[in-house]
Amino acid sequence: MSILSIYVFGAEVLRQKAKPAKSVDNSTITLVYDMFDTMRNANGIGLAANQVGVLQRIITIDISETDEGKGTKPLVLINPEVIKEDGEWVMEEGCLSVPDIREEVTRAASIRLRFRDINFHEHEIDAHGLLARVILHEIDHLDGILFTDHLNAAKRRHMKGKFIRIKKGETETSYPVAAGIKL
Repeated sequence: MSILSIYVFGAEVLRQKAKPAKSVDNSTITLVYDMFDTMRNANGIGLAANQVGVLQRIITIDISETDEGKGTKPLVLINPEVIKEDGEWVMEEGCLSVPDIREEVTRAASIRLRFRDINFHEHEIDAHGLLARVILHEIDHLDGILFTDHLNAAKRRHMKGKFIRIKKGETETSYPVAAGIKL
């Protein structure tokens, strides 16, 4: 499979809303494998299709290497939809599309999720803790929302210099990135 470039802060594709997948074909399966390879190469635990330039509602997740996720199987979520949220949990987040920035974000502690798998079969699951957080973070991507959008305006203003450096490609990453922006 292939390692794809990850679009970073400032790229228009990150602010666009992904479209629902109507079916799964060979190109979808190739995309999913490429997304897993790309995510793992970048030491990520979640990746949305628009982070690699594809505006489809597809997410890959693998938290099996984390303390909380030991024994969890990798997930492919096609057309994910949160149907219930409970509780509140504040945790530091980062993002492959916003390198070198980590901040505390408040999200639901548990969710009920409806999605389609790689065979396009529909499922509903309950997710808690880190898995719920990663799912919500990646669904935000599908809706054109970055985790930094959850921060207050003062905190975002304080990070303006970092955002500009990311846009200019002045941030080092261990994985290939694509900016796709005009300054």
